[in-house]
Amino acid sequence: MSTARIPRQQSAPADGLRPPGRWVALAVLALAVLLVAVDATVLGLATPFLSEDLEPTGTQLLWIGDVYSFVIAGLLVSMGSLGDRIGRKKLLLTGAVAFGAVSVLNAYATGPEMMIAARALLGVAGATLMPSTLALIRNLFHDPRERSLAIGIWGAMASAGAAVGPVVGGVLLEHFWWGSVFLINLPVMAVLVLVGVKLIPESKNPAPGPWDLLSVLLSLVGMIGVVYAVKELAAHGAGWGVAVAAAGGVLALTWFVRRQFRLPAPLLDMALFRHRGFSGAVLADLLTILGLSGLIFFLSQFLQLVQGRSPLEAGLAELPAAVGAVAAGLLAGRAARRLSVRVVVTGGLAAIGAALALVTLVHQETGYPMLGAVLLIVGTGAGFSFTVTADVILSSVPKEHAGSASAVSETAYELGAALGIALLGSVVTGVYQGFATPGGVPAPVSAAAHESLGGAVEASHALPPDQAHALLSAAQKAFVDGLGTAAGVSAAVLLATAVAAWFLLRGQELEEGADAHG
Repeated sequence: MSTARIPRQQSAPADGLRPPGRWVALAVLALAVLLVAVDATVLGLATPFLSEDLEPTGTQLLWIGDVYSFVIAGLLVSMGSLGDRIGRKKLLLTGAVAFGAVSVLNAYATGPEMMIAARALLGVAGATLMPSTLALIRNLFHDPRERSLAIGIWGAMASAGAAVGPVVGGVLLEHFWWGSVFLINLPVMAVLVLVGVKLIPESKNPAPGPWDLLSVLLSLVGMIGVVYAVKELAAHGAGWGVAVAAAGGVLALTWFVRRQFRLPAPLLDMALFRHRGFSGAVLADLLTILGLSGLIFFLSQFLQLVQGRSPLEAGLAELPAAVGAVAAGLLAGRAARRLSVRVVVTGGLAAIGAALALVTLVHQETGYPMLGAVLLIVGTGAGFSFTVTADVILSSVPKEHAGSASAVSETAYELGAALGIALLGSVVTGVYQGFATPGGVPAPVSAAAHESLGGAVEASHALPPDQAHALLSAAQKAFVDGLGTAAGVSAAVLLATAVAAWFLLRGQELEEGADAHG
């Protein structure tokens, strides 16, 4: 079959790196991925402790969870384009320093408002990291088979971060306060900067044109406006605030798109989306993360607050997802060349959807073998799907625009995460808040218990043992019911995405390398 691909300038591997050098550089780039992945996963693990200390409302807890994704989604395209212009290495190292510094603010937040602000600043720093890592891979690895393996390793490190985060975080939470989980970013950041300065080659678009600040502003306002409107609609229903945010966001994004068509050097080349393979890969990423993220955010709370596992036990319990993702990521490129892109991506998405459907059967006493099997299937499916779609997106553009293309991929990922936590989190919260308070529980305690499951655990400490047990049992059952409802919605989204990917990725193939050794 013919491949729908954007015409590309061919270039020889002229970055000046010997074969071993580019793999060492890849290892350093993988540290940046590890940095961001660890940060994302430890937050879910630390949520019960954070809730007890900072006492956020249910809405504030959701904001703490998703404001990072909101900000990063609004800035990724701009930062990817900035990296193409000023140099991806420069942007990566600057972002790594900022990421480490802002992690300290997160660790020492003294209230929910400060925590939300610190997470937002972390989003600004994170937006500089992710497009740079993928774009540098595109410029380091010119042989398509090597690049597929490099992307697989990149994805495997993200999955390893998802595994290392909960385990290391669990150890820290056993012995230190919740803020310590953010300080683990500092040594990783230090290694990244010190080694990256010497080993990562600089790359950028040689003729980028000016960085259009109005486009930057429109992208930020548009993305945050739309995502905020969706979140508020899901959480509180329709209202004037939601309507204004949605209208403003759509207007800004429409203006942004029209402006990109007119600019001689656009922030984002909209012609990318005319190609079915590129658009299909981006859409698959967005909807997959939407279906997964909200569920994973609440799974750590289920393992700890419902099944009574320690933070370390909860972290270890989630390892099968990372193991599956690492193994699948390393095999994905070879599988896609042997079977086809759409078979591998569609199969991965369908596997995730089927596994999420099984979560609807989970109850308070569900044994670990079922949970472990579900996590393994989810991780394996995601490893195959995400690695291949990232390869499709990167190989569809000239290397000069790798930062912008990587930013589109990462924007889909972060936007999906924000929408997933907002929408599916609101489903869980909506079902949870409907439970009936046992008789005799004082109204203030009942109100605190209905805010969140963490709030119920904390509020129950003020009650006699019998009342505390009754309240906790009712709250835990309601939380599990909400988790099951959200899992059903997620499964439907993933299965529908699998069907869409089958049609959108028809004829899409990964490039073949003339020489596997480059």
